[in-house]
Amino acid sequence: MRALISVSDKTGVLELARALHALGVALISTGGTARLLADAGLPVAEVAEVTGFPEMLDGRVKTLHPKIHGGLLARRDRPEHMAALQQHGIAPIDLLVVNLYPFEATVARADCTLADAIENIDIGGPAMVRSAAKNWRDVAVLTDPAQYAPVLAELRDSGRLSDTTRLRLAVAAFNRIAQYDAAISQYLSAIDLSAGAPAVDAPPPRHPFPGQFNACWTKVQDLRYGENPHQQAAFYRDPEAPAGALATAQQLQGKELSYNNIADADAAWECVKSFEAPACVIIKHANPCGVAVGEGPLQAYRKAFQTDPTSAFGGIIAFNRSVDGETAQAVAQQFVEVLIAPDFTPEALAVFKTKANVRLLRIALPADAAATRNAWHLQRVGGGVLVQTTDVHVLRASDLKVVTKRQPTPEQLQDLLFAWTVAQYVKSNAIVFCKDGMTMGVGAGQMSRLDSARIASIKAQAAGLSLQGTAVASDAFFPFRDGLDVVVDAGATCIIQPGGSVRDQEVIDAANERGVAMVFTGVRHFRH
Repeated sequence: MRALISVSDKTGVLELARALHALGVALISTGGTARLLADAGLPVAEVAEVTGFPEMLDGRVKTLHPKIHGGLLARRDRPEHMAALQQHGIAPIDLLVVNLYPFEATVARADCTLADAIENIDIGGPAMVRSAAKNWRDVAVLTDPAQYAPVLAELRDSGRLSDTTRLRLAVAAFNRIAQYDAAISQYLSAIDLSAGAPAVDAPPPRHPFPGQFNACWTKVQDLRYGENPHQQAAFYRDPEAPAGALATAQQLQGKELSYNNIADADAAWECVKSFEAPACVIIKHANPCGVAVGEGPLQAYRKAFQTDPTSAFGGIIAFNRSVDGETAQAVAQQFVEVLIAPDFTPEALAVFKTKANVRLLRIALPADAAATRNAWHLQRVGGGVLVQTTDVHVLRASDLKVVTKRQPTPEQLQDLLFAWTVAQYVKSNAIVFCKDGMTMGVGAGQMSRLDSARIASIKAQAAGLSLQGTAVASDAFFPFRDGLDVVVDAGATCIIQPGGSVRDQEVIDAANERGVAMVFTGVRHFRH
């Protein structure tokens, strides 16, 4: 048995080579990998010895040779193939271990020049991977260090790899090549050629959206059904999913997540990550029905739940702090579908052990929450897809423009910023009443901003909450003064909105007439 090893990422390769040598496998390698193995005392033949040609053109040509590809592509069940190998002095290669030049990591650097990108386009590696994967019945191909241990275990146990294992490895190999080529295509098709070919010794000018948008995802699991039982569904993960994204969650207990669980869990997690103080977010049908900050997770939960106890039934709850036993006891009093947090104390896990159906998700929360968000937001339409950058705008008090005679107090400014953050995660049209770091009423997804305002008031009344002295956020401008009058009639004393309407002055005059403070953000947060 012969193995060809040629890797850019050398994680675990020395241990793999030692194990293969112990199993009697002859080793072939290239360049730096060959030197690494030889320095470790392993017998290894360099590819140049096999082909009779030296590596050339600064390493651009190493393995592109019939003695390599013939050894990978020859079918062992075809006598004519084996005769051709014998005639030309080609020995079969039974195992290929290859990972590719780090193109994706290279182009992710801000200082990456066009020359750097081009030189990190692997040619020989993908060619070998395709050859080996095509001939999967006779050749096994490893493209990821995570595959080394299970393959070695099977070789030790059985002396060979099963057809199922070799085919699984081939599928993974073709998937990796697809991801690699997609990254190259997307990078190159984003280069701005309007002024001609760019200089190769500098980062090239690039369009924000590439000429070809290539998206590759890996299936995590099939789901029982989609939004409705008659729809089929599956969950896929971005291979480059950032740390702290929902796709990196570890499920600690509970039933299998459903399509709607995952969609709502993402909405809850994205919202709760927006707060620096201990926060709790309760989501129902993709909309926040309760959001609050507090001194700790327990206080935040109690305030969030108070907003709309009826809608919170069967909701998704997210915390941006570890859940302790006391918080777990409080949450366990209600019916919850999914509970998400950066961690759970042993006491909290013990509480939920008796509630086996509750899905607990643990997601590490990096210090920079913005870095955990997707770079792109995609929405399918008939025969196409809409692509936009993700809405990650962070509003600060210094960004606000006070447009009324009355100035907001420092306490009102805090509530206005809190309400604005929540409104960003509420389906449009969105109206959010807040006070003292908690939502008091949320109106979402209505065709009329007036209706959203009225629904938010109704929700507050149903929960027994007074809207007197509240702050109100509107995700888009008030086109007429009637929306402002509705929220002031309900008890609001300060308002935050984007501004930008042709009737802004009419709305400002109304705010002055009603004696309330109003600030403009200059930013809109539509969410469809």
